[in-house]
Amino acid sequence: MKELLYYIVKALVDHPEAISINEIEREGELVLELTVDPSDMGKVIGRQGRIAKAIRTLVKTAAVRENLRVSVDILG
Repeated sequence: MKELLYYIVKALVDHPEAISINEIEREGELVLELTVDPSDMGKVIGRQGRIAKAIRTLVKTAAVRENLRVSVDILG
């Protein structure tokens, strides 16, 4: 899941070298904490959070295929 999230976010941002994804296991769920360059934050979140919601949907859909529970947290 981490690779999928990285692939999606890398296509959106201007500074792909600043992408950081931490995997945390919390209560039977895999939490992916995403950190990007502050200047790219708007590109990842999108208007009214539409891009962030789409990213979360894609990752959750891929996780269901592997019988995993995954959530994506975007850290500012």
